[in-house]
Amino acid sequence: MKKGHFSMPIPTSRSELLNAIEVNFTKLFKDLETVPDALCREATLEGHAKGTMMNVHNLVSYLVGWNHLVLKWLDLDAKDAPIDFPETGFQWNQLGLLAQKFYSDYEDVAFDQLLKDFKGAKQEIIDFISDQTDERLYGANWYEKYTLGRMIQFNTSSPYANARTRLRKWKRANGIT
Repeated sequence: MKKGHFSMPIPTSRSELLNAIEVNFTKLFKDLETVPDALCREATLEGHAKGTMMNVHNLVSYLVGWNHLVLKWLDLDAKDAPIDFPETGFQWNQLGLLAQKFYSDYEDVAFDQLLKDFKGAKQEIIDFISDQTDERLYGANWYEKYTLGRMIQFNTSSPYANARTRLRKWKRANGIT
């Protein structure tokens, strides 16, 4: 197994991918549950686009947005329909703009509901992966040079770990345990 920039090895099988998603999600979710409602909309976190600030609600909106985008890709793939990567109207060099879209998409959703949506979207991805073989997930390139499993990991367990690092730093700065 190769090492990524986080302590967890890069998954190369269905079981490793499921484990990476569950472990990173569970740790992040525990931290999210301790964020006081009064602080979840304070824009005191470094944003996804350079030079911007965001709040914890935005952070979760970003993760929910990416989870739903992965589900959209999987749905289109199952229908043999073309997929606009990363999202219709956005290029890979416009991920800051895509993050802003996700913030906007979920702006009116209450934080507790957003957490439920996050848990639900993650579970749909887990259910999909559970029904796949190692061959389907890692046996061939799915998008450019990346396997399906790697594309799912890039947009689930990796951002979960990154979000947790940001959130823990923010919690320490705000005296939240």
